[in-house]
Amino acid sequence: MFDLLKNFQIKVNEKTYLKDPESSILGKKIIENSIYLINEIGFDAFTFKKLGTHIESNESSIYRYFENKHKLLLYLTSWYWAWVEYQIVVKTYSITNPKKKLEEIISLTTRAVVTDSNFSHIDEVKLNKIVVNEYSKSFLTKEVDKNNKEGYFHIYKRLIIRVKDAITAVNPNYKYAVTLASTMIEGSLHQHFLKEHFPTITDCNDIVTPTEFYTNLIFTSLNTVT
Repeated sequence: MFDLLKNFQIKVNEKTYLKDPESSILGKKIIENSIYLINEIGFDAFTFKKLGTHIESNESSIYRYFENKHKLLLYLTSWYWAWVEYQIVVKTYSITNPKKKLEEIISLTTRAVVTDSNFSHIDEVKLNKIVVNEYSKSFLTKEVDKNNKEGYFHIYKRLIIRVKDAITAVNPNYKYAVTLASTMIEGSLHQHFLKEHFPTITDCNDIVTPTEFYTNLIFTSLNTVT
């Protein structure tokens, strides 16, 4: 299986871009440096003009790849969730015990991210910080229903269903598997944010991790609620 994954390429909704950034050196440079810049100054302050200055390229060249910065954010966050799903597939494909498989999935979706050398132009650690801080801006818009119908959040929803299936495999009688799955995915982002910025209103810290919390929450729920 690992031989098959050597040439694996993460694909996101083609509607997020005008030209596939993975198809050229400039496109990859745009992705690499947009991650760096958004992480440094925040999405609100980020502009294609600033990105163009940073990569020493015309602003118009970026517009050949992305219609606007919201589409770029949709691309980056979709790529991130596809990468998380990729990690789950690679790390759990040989695990047959449902409980152990769910434990690994909880860890992979709630842990502090480490760099994946398989994608050299993407800093997954910085991208994770962007998702923690900025992901809600990709869907808290007036166009969310239209974007959803057009499939912009398909990968995110597919990931949640994958987690739901793992929960159901442990306890088929649990009635709230999708809610629990989406609560974990979304909630872990929030806990990482609180840990960094509002440590007095979370139990998560350098010792207690979001992974520990959600492992306890999920398995307690599955063992006591029917």
